[in-house]
Amino acid sequence: MSASVAVYRSIYTEDRFRQAYGAGEQRSAAAAVAAADTDTLRERLLSRCTCSRGALLRVLRERAPILTWLPRYRLRKCILGDTVAGLTVGILHIPQGMAFALLTSVAPIYGLYTSFFPVVLYMLFGTGRHVSTGTFAVVSLMTGSVVEQLVPTPVDGNGSSTESADIEAQRIGVASAVAFLSASCFQRGFGHSRLGFLSTYLSEPIVKAFTSAAAFHVTVSQLQSMLGLRLPRYTSTFSLFKTLASVLENLPFTNLAELLISLVCLAVLVPMKELNMRFRHRLRTPIPVEILTVIIATGVAYATSLDSRYEIQIVGHIPAGFPKPRLPALEALPQIAGDTTAITFVGYAVSVSLAMIYADKHGYSIQPNQELLAHGISNCVSSLFTCFPSSATLATTNILESAGGYTQLSGLFASLVVLIVLLLIGPLFYFLPKAVLACINVTSLRQMFLQFKDLPELWRISKIDFVVWLVTWLSVVVLNVDLGLAIGVIFSMMTVICRTQRADCSVLGRASNTEIYRPIENHSKCYEVPGVKILTYNGPIYYGNRSFFREAMNRLLELSPERIRTMEKARKAREKRERDAVPTVESGVANTSFSSENDFFKSGEIDVQAVLIDCSSVIFVDIAGARLFIQMCTECQKVGVRIYLANCNESVLKILTSSGLMNYMNPQHIFVTVHDAVVYIEQQKEKLPDSTNTVWV
Repeated sequence: MSASVAVYRSIYTEDRFRQAYGAGEQRSAAAAVAAADTDTLRERLLSRCTCSRGALLRVLRERAPILTWLPRYRLRKCILGDTVAGLTVGILHIPQGMAFALLTSVAPIYGLYTSFFPVVLYMLFGTGRHVSTGTFAVVSLMTGSVVEQLVPTPVDGNGSSTESADIEAQRIGVASAVAFLSASCFQRGFGHSRLGFLSTYLSEPIVKAFTSAAAFHVTVSQLQSMLGLRLPRYTSTFSLFKTLASVLENLPFTNLAELLISLVCLAVLVPMKELNMRFRHRLRTPIPVEILTVIIATGVAYATSLDSRYEIQIVGHIPAGFPKPRLPALEALPQIAGDTTAITFVGYAVSVSLAMIYADKHGYSIQPNQELLAHGISNCVSSLFTCFPSSATLATTNILESAGGYTQLSGLFASLVVLIVLLLIGPLFYFLPKAVLACINVTSLRQMFLQFKDLPELWRISKIDFVVWLVTWLSVVVLNVDLGLAIGVIFSMMTVICRTQRADCSVLGRASNTEIYRPIENHSKCYEVPGVKILTYNGPIYYGNRSFFREAMNRLLELSPERIRTMEKARKAREKRERDAVPTVESGVANTSFSSENDFFKSGEIDVQAVLIDCSSVIFVDIAGARLFIQMCTECQKVGVRIYLANCNESVLKILTSSGLMNYMNPQHIFVTVHDAVVYIEQQKEKLPDSTNTVWV
């Protein structure tokens, strides 16, 4: 036997429900509290301006999460996993840092700096336990485009050492300025202002399509290094196709030695990375194929003098020790502001997305605003030590988690590995071929290319998100990284606006012997209530869609301006005939209105005597929407139809009431549920002598 539900209660309008369940008392109490708050405003302001020891400690723990997790650190459980994971990621930082520096159009040593300072700072201020920060291919590519615009690479490359050093200083100055502006004005400012939610406008389809398309830009930009060509770097629109055309045009000038180095490196890196991926659950740590490739390639190049014999491009001098603090190129800030905005949003969106993914997987929470602040501090301080913009990275974060990392302390061990290279080992990479770094760049994009596998599932789940993915990907590939991202965001927001504008308006029917109402076009066993048209609108009603809402309502009610005028004339003519036939005088004034609601329903002017609007899906209404309700009430009254509302939320009801809607409709015609309104209307139509104004289901 199936379970059943029986309900017997009074019909509730909104006013009656508030009176019965104390909403009015709560509002009175809230008003009293507000008045009391006004009286004590001065005291509250003074209390906020004072600082207690407890409040200071709380703020410090919020702003420096290490003060919270480090005292609770479980040494026996976590230290081994953090050590192994940190050392593994640190070894990977070395080749990737130098490789991504090439994407940024700066010397490889600056990639090592960017793999050290931001890692230490994020450990102090970040809330993601499994997030690995450092150089990221997409952010490096976007920063490199800014650097190339302001300080283009000399094509001949035959300048003196002094000129080359001066150009290199200008380039890292611009790259550091991007990091400084991103951190100081955007990340830290948004973090203090609690504006971390702005990254939500970069939806998952946008981020995945953007990173996948940017991977193509990275791959194409590395072709010249893999082939040994010295070509200018294009940064304007259609840059990918311009670079491809330039590479194809200069193919006859390919350096065969660098081509051979690239082929050998790819033949080693691709299979080994595939093995790491397939056996990641069996391997305690992944095979460090990148650093092994770098070491072997450096040794071979040194032993065979490839740079002098075959003119291959090598990394060159890598100074040992820490860089001296220096200000970025602050004079370039006005020129880089627009590009820096895009870099900031991309870096933050990727970082927070990764932090949330692993936080959900391991059962803890992160603070988006603190993440914004942490990356802001990391980039701001690092920019003073000749670092370019950093963010969380896909590959190293995945390796950190799979290698058994538990907390942010793994960043300490990762930074120690990079520190050893900076202080001792760095100069030994002098003979490292740049073609090897280019191959590391290309093979590190495996995860980004594999995001194409999500498209069939995305098409099955949401075709709109599929189109957003496709538009973003095509825009980034065809145009360029910055403009493509902007187009993707705008297009995504336009789909949201269009969906609110073209929301569904349906006629509801009642399921037999229940109080359940569903759209009749989707449920064959739901039937319309005689004389009552129940409508529901699945979206907000605001200035952007008020015309669509009105058009849908008129279509479902079969009300056109011509029909409204015709029915109004017919109603007035009938009232005149009734008044002339049976005149009634009350205090010397003719009475031409219905004496009761029962008379209204018995008039039978049209088949539909009442329109009930279910507002359960109307999340908000603005002043234009409220005025549309008033206009609809007026037009329906002209044709002898009354309007009822049900399921209005507090904000919608407040705006409708404040706009003066109650001057055009009875406040007692606003009900708590659709069924309350239907029972009330049916009772008024029948007007039973023993009517008790109750709901029985």
